[in-house]
Amino acid sequence: MIDLRLYLVTDRSLSLGRDMEWVVEEAVKGGVTMVQIREKDCSTREFVGLAMRLKKMLSLYGVPLIINDRVDVALAADADGLHIGQSDMPYEMARKLLGPGKIIGLSVENIGQVHEANRFDVDYIGISPVFSTATKTDIAQPFGISGVRDVMAVSKHPAVAIGGINPENALEIMQAGANGIAVVSAICSAESPYQAAQALKTKVQSYYSEYETERDRRIWIY
Repeated sequence: MIDLRLYLVTDRSLSLGRDMEWVVEEAVKGGVTMVQIREKDCSTREFVGLAMRLKKMLSLYGVPLIINDRVDVALAADADGLHIGQSDMPYEMARKLLGPGKIIGLSVENIGQVHEANRFDVDYIGISPVFSTATKTDIAQPFGISGVRDVMAVSKHPAVAIGGINPENALEIMQAGANGIAVVSAICSAESPYQAAQALKTKVQSYYSEYETERDRRIWIY
């Protein structure tokens, strides 16, 4: 079972020099429901070691560990799943390597890619980016709130929105139809990852409390 409501994507460079395991655990205590580890600048050995430690810790909280891009790391650490972008390994190949029991998410950057994702048995899509962000500079044109609505009108998959999300705009994104929000700096760069996660989770929960229907209430199962 996957819960996309508050999805943390890690970034060591934005974590103020703090231990990544501490940042992640504080965020999970504050309400994060999924964690994606994104490491671009460390060795494979270091990446696998971090993933294995986080998998052990997150299993205590029942929170899935997702690996960004690296199928080899996901396999080595027995992570719960993998997140791939449009320039990464093709979905069909990733699924063949990981098997049917793992979560696979796919980033989409335009409506055409949403329609293409509908042909795949992915577990969720990542709407990227909703707003412009300093976290990633090699991104497509932002979707905006109206773009999130357009995606959710045609996607057959649950979706998590990412890019420039904070407590001020989180509720609006949920109202546009997203199943959850994903953040990087809003938690990793916060003085208190725990309190930052709490604030975001409160916004998301306020949507589910006020707006959810019986159909929305279902947590997506893979």
